[in-house]
Amino acid sequence: MKIAYYPETDSLYIDLSAASSVETAEISDGVHLDYDGAGNIVGIDIDGASKKLDLRTITLADFPKTTQVFQNVA
Repeated sequence: MKIAYYPETDSLYIDLSAASSVETAEISDGVHLDYDGAGNIVGIDIDGASKKLDLRTITLADFPKTTQVFQNVA
């Protein structure tokens, strides 16, 4: 899983899978789900993310793996 924030468009993308998206559905104002060919959700796109989410903190809890990678590329 990869989470990327794009300040130039104020959008947040949560990439859930390496599979390619073939369909997108808007489920709420500015919130889109991307689906693969089998109908599985592969990504979540949130437009106007800073107005909808608190982007200052991300909390990870109870992940099954002990290794976690955090990188701020800004």
